[in-house]
Amino acid sequence: MATSTSVQFTVGKLDAGMAILLTEDHHLIEFPSLLLPPGVTSGSIVNISVNRNYNQEALQRKEFWELQEAILAEFGRNSPEPPKLHVKHVTQTSVIIEWESLCLYQANLKFLDIYRNGARLSQHVPPGINYVKLSGLELDTEYEFHISIKTTAGVFVSNKVKVRTHTLENLTGINVCFGLFYEPQDGSDGGLTKQELKEILKRIGARYSEQVGPDTTHLLCNAQGSSEYQKALDGSIPIVKPEWLVACEKEGKMQPALPYYLVPNSEEK
Repeated sequence: MATSTSVQFTVGKLDAGMAILLTEDHHLIEFPSLLLPPGVTSGSIVNISVNRNYNQEALQRKEFWELQEAILAEFGRNSPEPPKLHVKHVTQTSVIIEWESLCLYQANLKFLDIYRNGARLSQHVPPGINYVKLSGLELDTEYEFHISIKTTAGVFVSNKVKVRTHTLENLTGINVCFGLFYEPQDGSDGGLTKQELKEILKRIGARYSEQVGPDTTHLLCNAQGSSEYQKALDGSIPIVKPEWLVACEKEGKMQPALPYYLVPNSEEK
């Protein structure tokens, strides 16, 4: 159904694509001259009819709400899931907490905050990283951690995890990486082979790897060089001689790293 209204106008001035139209009751309007019939000039009389198209209105309303439903189905029905947190590694003074890949659906991550015992930390987590190493903790102390993510769909809080840092006697948190290592020769001064050092690690319940990672506690080597040596320097990971590990087993507790540091050549006496 449509309604129609017709109004009579006298064409006044035609200029730059626009026409000035005058109504019978002396009202002026501007009207695109392109829409006037051919041959119209100043002084011509035209009738302009305006029709309301109800069918087209209904069609556009239908298309609009179909689009709203599609947007809701795509972006509005699935909220981000709370992060799932767990402990990856523990030592005497540090903890690595790790979370599963964030499930945000169509939302975007804005901030990720880390909490220790309910207090927010200033620790920054680079984009794409799903773990954080928290150092400077007290020996044999229980801590509670959780994370909170702020997204474009709201704030979501992870589960809380409790962890106790190790005592000095608990050596299971040691995770060494082997750097450049010269094996002792027969008849040498009694230095240990890498295999013998691995056996020590096994006896004390510690671990080792061939590459420096976030949970590496010490780089074990007897010579400078290698890419792992540089990674340890960049990551402020203690670089110690094999004697450090021997002392840890002998004393039955974690030993200070400083007396066993591998001194750079430039500092050797």
